[in-house]
Amino acid sequence: MAANPEETLRQLAAEGLLRGQRPLDSPTGTRITREGRTLWNFASNDYLGLARHPEIEAALIEGVERYGAGAAASRLVCGTLPPHRLLENAIARAKQAEAALTFSSGFATALGAIPAIVGKNDFVILDKLSHACLVDGARLSGATLRIFPHNDLAKLERLLASCREKSASARVLVVTESVFSMDGDVCPLREIVELTESHGALLLLDEAHAFGVLGENGMGLAEQENLQHRIAFQMGTLSKAAGLSGGYLAASRAWIDLLANRARSFVYTTAPPPALAHAAIRSLELIVSDEGKSLRAKLRANISRLSQGNTPIVPKILGTNEAVLAAAAALEGAGFLVPAIRYPTVPRGTARLRISLSAAHAPETIDALAAGLAGIR
Repeated sequence: MAANPEETLRQLAAEGLLRGQRPLDSPTGTRITREGRTLWNFASNDYLGLARHPEIEAALIEGVERYGAGAAASRLVCGTLPPHRLLENAIARAKQAEAALTFSSGFATALGAIPAIVGKNDFVILDKLSHACLVDGARLSGATLRIFPHNDLAKLERLLASCREKSASARVLVVTESVFSMDGDVCPLREIVELTESHGALLLLDEAHAFGVLGENGMGLAEQENLQHRIAFQMGTLSKAAGLSGGYLAASRAWIDLLANRARSFVYTTAPPPALAHAAIRSLELIVSDEGKSLRAKLRANISRLSQGNTPIVPKILGTNEAVLAAAAALEGAGFLVPAIRYPTVPRGTARLRISLSAAHAPETIDALAAGLAGIR
């Protein structure tokens, strides 16, 4: 490793891996302004367009007026306010779980929950393409970490059997995502559930990119497959389709009570602003409502204009950092904001454009993007 930060930055730049913050000059939405230029936004995770929904904005303002700007303390001290509990009860009902716990972010959820579930005498078995927060949470737990190739059920079964051979009493936690954030594909959930059950293991399913998008009521792949009642830990975020910020975990009452005592990112941090929880309740109501169903229908129609898949994440893999940076710059020149995704977010040699579709995108805008993409090799 380089001796100073300047040298490290030079190395990153030479490898095409240097990143920088380029703030927007406008609010988020399908049409944004950055550095004086107006662009069509295909970079955000606002899959239903709820980040600018007037009812959610009004609920956020109402929450500030009722409960103030901040919680002022951790949840276990005096930071738990009525909206926090109301939101958790609503999430638990929607996810068909006994209880739920909310965190300040999805990342904080994983970092707190996984080390509270397993420890040094236990095992975590993780899909290779799982999000960084899941990897970091597994590492922090001190449990023995095992990785299976992406969606490889045969390898997962062998790892489950191996862990059980080593210890019949250890907790074994399988961790995967329902919709993978950089590829847009889904896990073989029913088969994973059956494997975990047959080996006495627990399953943590991260529904971050499926919440609001999949399922009759937008509750994710677990709802779509009618498996919510068979999954020990249903994790998700309020930062994407819900249009706000925060994370949650739904589980049994006993597990949630234990997490509230042992999840360090819950215990030792100031509670999220109660106004956010107040607004999230309205967001959840919209997601499960007829309006939410209509938005998901629009989203599916938009997906079909650009992709053969059924999720709003559409990758275009170009391979090299140079190629993907050039492609992103060309698209920006044509009026489209599409991010260049590189290592370590994705494996080396798989640099890609990551296109995020929203129910708020107009069909003709997606068609224009498709025409722009057609010219990129």
